[in-house]
Amino acid sequence: MANVKEMFGKAKKVLGAPKVKKGINITKTVLVWLVVAIAVFMMVFTVISVNTVDKNGTRDIFGYQFYIVKSDSMKATHFEAGDIIISKKVDVSKLEVGDIITFISDAEESKGEVVTHMIKSIKIEDGTYAFETYGTSKGEDNTDSAYATVILGRYVGKLPGMGYFFKYLKTTPGYIICILVPFLLLILSQGINCVRLFRAYRKEQTDAIAAEKAQIEAERAESQRMMAELLALKAQLEKKESENAATSATDDKPEA
Repeated sequence: MANVKEMFGKAKKVLGAPKVKKGINITKTVLVWLVVAIAVFMMVFTVISVNTVDKNGTRDIFGYQFYIVKSDSMKATHFEAGDIIISKKVDVSKLEVGDIITFISDAEESKGEVVTHMIKSIKIEDGTYAFETYGTSKGEDNTDSAYATVILGRYVGKLPGMGYFFKYLKTTPGYIICILVPFLLLILSQGINCVRLFRAYRKEQTDAIAAEKAQIEAERAESQRMMAELLALKAQLEKKESENAATSATDDKPEA
């Protein structure tokens, strides 16, 4: 602790107290805005995630949908379990072999689940597009079919590892650490600023009142001084008049 104080003292001597204080204020401002940014990001991420992630195509943002990857069937080439993938609604007639699509599976082992696989081949059966897909990690021999009616979108990107973060965010510790704590820190920071502003305002008011009192006292003292000078001047004039009157009376006496 002593070494830290000594270093801080040396820094103040080298940089000067105003520069050190300015640097501290800048650091505080940066930290406050960092907390604000984190809190806002967490809030936006939570709102978007809760309302859009894993909604089976029923919710989207400007046509974009988000899904948490639950298997490593595409790990070899594109994404893995724990990632959040982004799919965009698409006209099925524009899909091509090699595209990665998100769809609701009709296979017995994964019926009703959302699957994202690569298109192996495209057929038209009874006027409807049928897509044969596969997971790149398992190879083309492990195929899954999807019809146009169950296509949710085409894969356009991923958020690596964010699926784990989203799941953690939905837990009580995750909510406390990632959302509640930043907002409490923000509220605490703003509360401290409000207290400081109030104290500064009170000090300004006190200083202003003290200055006004001092000015009144100074004006009163000046008035008393001027009054004293006027009284002294009046006394001098009266004395001079008395002396002049006495002199005149002496001059007016008849000679014997």
